Amino acid sequence: MKPTLLVLAAGMGSRYGGLKQMDGLGPNGETIIDYSIYDAVHSGFGKVVYIVREYFLEQFRQTVKEKYSHVKCVDGSPLEFVFVTQELNKIPAGFTLNPERQKPWGTAHAVLMAKDVIDGPFVVINGDDYYGRDSFTIAAEWCRSHENTHGQYAIIGFELDNTLSESGGVSRGICSYDKDMKLTDVVEHHNIIMDDDGRIFGDNSDTGARVELRGKDLCSMNMWGFTPDFFISSEESFKSFLQANSMELKKEFYIPYAVDVMVKAGAATCEVLHTPSRWFGVTFKEDRPGVVSKFAELVREGVYPSPLYK
Repeated sequence: MKPTLLVLAAGMGSRYGGLKQMDGLGPNGETIIDYSIYDAVHSGFGKVVYIVREYFLEQFRQTVKEKYSHVKCVDGSPLEFVFVTQELNKIPAGFTLNPERQKPWGTAHAVLMAKDVIDGPFVVINGDDYYGRDSFTIAAEWCRSHENTHGQYAIIGFELDNTLSESGGVSRGICSYDKDMKLTDVVEHHNIIMDDDGRIFGDNSDTGARVELRGKDLCSMNMWGFTPDFFISSEESFKSFLQANSMELKKEFYIPYAVDVMVKAGAATCEVLHTPSRWFGVTFKEDRPGVVSKFAELVREGVYPSPLYK
């Protein structure tokens, strides 16, 4: 069984400016997605589904075709690619939208767009985040052990101090879990920074309080493992969400919310899988030089060939 990788690439990168997913950061113009695909293939994935916006679908499709048409899976078969668009009006029938709303409905809505093209265990990632080889290996192993399960999901938990930006405060969902590493809650914290003494602080979104966090706290970087039954359950949650929010201009249906609804209802469990990988990405324009430097270092260390794809 070869897992599927679902890449969320519809975001327009408002803080950074421009399409982050298309930005060349490697020594030969490689994008962050290029490295994610490389790591996924070497971890045993066999199919990639991209969630994009209609307005840049053709540009994206052509870029992928040029880069990856020759890429083979670990068993020698061609890597399969599928493209699906996320748009504001792609919602269940019977709901009226605010005519002034412009953005689609968030990450869990984006995942729902792939319900007709995925029929086995899959892993969700952001297109503009670097997750590291270990994370894909851990996720692939989880998929292979959950080929015939239902209601058992996973989140890849990154150590908080492996995810911070040197250019400004970041938002992270801090995971809480029980003794069996089953997720009990994800609490968003905003403006997380490390001070000069190495202490980490962030604003708890539930209480509004500025709190100290631990560097080893596990946080969500939006890397999840699901089985296809997630589409059915999350679509029902999305309908309930729309009943309350269809006329809202900015409210979004996020993956942590969808998972939380299922967990709290006893309909699913979500295992927290610890990864030692260091995350990095371009949250701010100022992050770009550091990311370029990190990819150059990984190439020098032999983690990746250069060019990545020949």
